[in-house]
Amino acid sequence: MRIFAIIICALMVFTASTAFAEKWKGLDETVVEKVAEEYGRSAVEPVINTDQGDLLLFVFLLAGVIGGFVAGYFYRKLMAEAPKNNETENMNARH
Repeated sequence: MRIFAIIICALMVFTASTAFAEKWKGLDETVVEKVAEEYGRSAVEPVINTDQGDLLLFVFLLAGVIGGFVAGYFYRKLMAEAPKNNETENMNARH
């Protein structure tokens, strides 16, 4: 009985995934390419093709490392030290 239920669930997932794969297209395919073709523009290869291998993943990793380094370097200015406000110091000095 369990095997029958597993087979039924697997078939449902498989048929749903194949049905939706053909039906749902991305925004680029449905809107951008359609409008570009209406105005006589065609698709152009990107200067840096990030679809090859893990290049896009590497770019995000590099951006995260650089952002982490900058945030770590300026941690005290970002989080620890309160910004100095001359107006509040002047008001406290008068009273």
